[in-house]
Amino acid sequence: MSPRGQAERAAPEPVRRPTVQDVAREAGVSPSTVSRALHTRGYASPDVRARVRAAAERIGYVTDHNARNLRSRTSTSIGVLISDLRNPFYADLAAGIEEELRAAEYQMVLVNDNGDPAEEMQAAETLLAMRVPGVIVTPVTAKCPQVLQDNGVHVVCADRELGRSNGDVVLSDNKSGARELTEHLLALGHTRIGLLIDETKWSTGAGRLAGFRAAHAEHDLEVDENLIAYTSFDADAARRTTRKLLNDHEVTAIISANNVLAQGALAELKDRRLKIPRQISLAAYDDVPWMSLVQPALTTVDQSTVEMGRSCARLLLARIRGELPRKRRLVKVPARLIVRGSTGPAPR
Repeated sequence: MSPRGQAERAAPEPVRRPTVQDVAREAGVSPSTVSRALHTRGYASPDVRARVRAAAERIGYVTDHNARNLRSRTSTSIGVLISDLRNPFYADLAAGIEEELRAAEYQMVLVNDNGDPAEEMQAAETLLAMRVPGVIVTPVTAKCPQVLQDNGVHVVCADRELGRSNGDVVLSDNKSGARELTEHLLALGHTRIGLLIDETKWSTGAGRLAGFRAAHAEHDLEVDENLIAYTSFDADAARRTTRKLLNDHEVTAIISANNVLAQGALAELKDRRLKIPRQISLAAYDDVPWMSLVQPALTTVDQSTVEMGRSCARLLLARIRGELPRKRRLVKVPARLIVRGSTGPAPR
């Protein structure tokens, strides 16, 4: 027998999946009762729901969401487009979104676009083909949310706002958080504070830079523009930028505008064997787990990232259900200063 014939002979028989009718026979109810009992829409008594779900579990029935979506011309899937799953910030954001969606019996379709505009648009096209009713996105460009909206998809932009769109936005209160963090250092006597920042074109970086400036203004201090060190969203690049900042200027404290830049800054300070905070203070925006584990632990601004994710999901679901007026919503999640051992009085 030829290899092809052997392969064809060895091919397993397709397994028949249990159907709604099978569940109905097992539970002793009608197929329509099964549909009501397994989904939130329509009435079924608690006893009937329990009996139907037990029957479904016994025979291994799994809801076919694709078939259900085709019948109803709606989807219970929600797209979530984020920039970098390796970053704890985005992982926590997705966790908060998923928690809220699961409670509402929606499924999260998570896509990591690596912060790449082309990948972001490709993912948006895939979600459109899936007929998702809504998408939560940390946008790389303004084009992605606009294309989704133009095709009738509800959009919530998370963490950042690009341009003036008609979509809803959920943000950390970046300006307030950065101002409070800068004021903390100013109160400790620091007047030569370096700011390590990767971008200011997005509302995220722009807000943090504005907060840094506002704190200086409130203390009648002029910002030394040379101490604002622009870098890339990369720990190695941040380390090199920190090295240049310290080589070229006298600073007594450094603020990193996010957790990735904080990694680079800390690595450079450790490499120089600078004593933190006795010789230099280090603080960061965006609290992530490792910051409380290093010695000394880092003073940070906590964005309440999981709650930000929950807020995104709640807002999107309210839009899908038609519970909100058409006017766009801008939700700011309060930021919270956490003082730890990495900041202390300015050296004399």
